Parts: sequence; structure tokens; C-alpha cells
Amino acid sequence: MSRWHAGVRVLGALVVLAAAREASAGAELEVYRFRTQEDAAKPPDAAVCAGAPFETTVKLGANLYVAQPGERERSVGAATACIRLTAANRLVPGEQLPMHVRFKLPEGDFTASGTCQVVSNDVPEAGLVLAGCSLKLVAVPAGYLGGMVSSTSVFNPKKLPGYVTGSYYTLTVYRGPQKPKAAEAKSSGH
Repeated sequence: MSRWHAGVRVLGALVVLAAAREASAGAELEVYRFRTQEDAAKPPDAAVCAGAPFETTVKLGANLYVAQPGERERSVGAATACIRLTAANRLVPGEQLPMHVRFKLPEGDFTASGTCQVVSNDVPEAGLVLAGCSLKLVAVPAGYLGGMVSSTSVFNPKKLPGYVTGSYYTLTVYRGPQKPKAAEAKSSGH
């Protein structure tokens, strides 16, 4: 039977707003929640977008933020997002845009690809785009098996004053089974 644990957890230097764990079949589910905000001081990594499974036309660099309840947010990493926009894109509700993103976290780099679906292009004013993204993890640090990323995102392609491009992300990932110390010693011949 599965056991669930929820609460605030510290992983390396990353303070996670909420973390959940489920142990089953030798794999452990970990859930991380954080916020990103586009930042000109954090330019996008061109290598990330060069590795996207589509031609990238929009490249965004961002800071990653987390906060414990009652504390100020703090930056814990960076992200590069790569999106394909063309002249044919009208950014209307229902339209899907390909997205490729890498999160640089204290636990390592997590890379995901998928789509963002436009939800609105006129709230709170015309030109601001609200979207929901569903992405599959395509590269994970050693010890992780894979998972997915979802977000609620705000895109400000028209650079409307008073609005920032950013997202609230949930990264859901499985960590591989950990070998007991005795088993590690046997498998290494000690």
C-alpha cells in the first residue's frame, strides 16, 4: 500500500513550497512547486533551444523562486524556455504552442517538452496571454526516472506595461529505487 507525505521539505538548497512523496514498486514520487519570472539579467541558454524538437522562435530566460509560508521568496535557480511562434499563430483560446524548457535546480537539470494551450488573450486586457502547459520530462538528473511538468503561465508578447511573463510550475518526477548499503557493497565487489 502507498504512503503519502505532504509538507515543506528541504532538498539541497531548494526549499519546496509543497512536496509529496509516494513510495511504490521501488520508485519514489517527488513533487516540486515553484514560480518563474522572466529576467533580462538571466539570458536564455541558446544550447537548450538548439536542442528543442522544433524550430525555436521565442527564447526566454527566467529566475526560479520558492518561499516557505511566512517568508520572502528567494531565487533558487534559473530556467530557459523555448517556444515556437509563427506569423500563423493568432494566440487565440484553444491554440497550442510547442514548448521546450530546462530548469536548473540544486538537484540538477530537468528538461521537458510539450505544449502550452492558450486559455485567454484578453484578461485582464487585450494582448496578455494566459496559458496552461503540459510537458513530459525528457532529461533528468542521475537517479531520477522521469515524469512531467505542468504550469499556469502568463505570456506578455506585446510587452504591455505592468505585466510580467512568468509561470507557476508543478514538477512531478519519479526517483529510482535506492540500493541498500549492503547491496551496494555486494554489487561493487566489496
